Formats: sequence, C-alpha cells, structure tokens
Amino acid sequence: MTWLLLAEAGVPEGGLFDLDATLPLMAVQVVLLTFLLNSLFFRPVGKVVEDREGYIATSRADAKQKLEQIKRLEADLQDQLRGARQAAQAAIVEAEQEVDRLYREALAEAEAEANRTREKARREIETQRESAQAQLMSQVDQLSAQIINRLLAA
Repeated sequence: MTWLLLAEAGVPEGGLFDLDATLPLMAVQVVLLTFLLNSLFFRPVGKVVEDREGYIATSRADAKQKLEQIKRLEADLQDQLRGARQAAQAAIVEAEQEVDRLYREALAEAEAEANRTREKARREIETQRESAQAQLMSQVDQLSAQIINRLLAA
C-alpha cells in the first residue's frame, strides 16, 4: 500500500492533460521527426520507387514496340513463305509440263524411228522377195528348158 501512496505523491495535479511545456516540446519532436523521416527515408525511397516505375514504364513501352516489330516481321515472313510456296508450286507445274513435253517428244521420235525401221525392213523384205522370185523364175525357166530339151531329145 505504500507504493500507492508514493505513486500518488509523484503525480502533479491535472494528470494526463496538463498543459505545460511538454506539449509544445512533443509537437516540436513530432515535426522534427517528420522532417527527418521525410528527408532521410521517404524522399530516397520515393525517388527509388519513381525511378523503378519509370524503368518499368520504359521497359513496357520497349516491349510493346518489340512485340509490334515481331508481329510485322512475322507477317512479312508469312508473306514470303506464301510467295515461296507459290513459286515452288509454279516451278513444280512447269517441271511437270517440261517432263511431259520431253516424254511426248521422245515417244514421237521413238515412233518415227520405229516406223522408219519397219519401212526399211519392209523394203528389204520386198527386195529379197523380188530377188527370190527372180531366181525362182530363172530356175523355172532353166528347168522348163531342160524338160523341153529332154522331151525333144527323146
């Protein structure tokens, strides 16, 4: 209980809300602390945050530009690929037509050569047939002459 008496004896009148020099001193401390925190902590942190936001905004703008550039390049490449495919298809069609033309020419040439060979063979056969016929006729004439001579001699 003595400690209660000692505690009450040390407290001046008015208690918690005494308006003496401590209130202005506390106000000065709060203002000084606010000024110190603002100059030592909040401004540098705010500057870092602003720099970071600027960096992020710049990075996003660069990324958007690069994305647009990539889209343009992709569209150009798609157009080039489409053109290359069409050119390749045209080259294939042209090559097929050339092969077909060469095939027909070779076929016509082979047919013409076959016809020439067949005609030559036919002529040779005809010549040989006529030659054989002429020989047979001469032999028939000789045999006829011999038969007639034997008949007349007999």
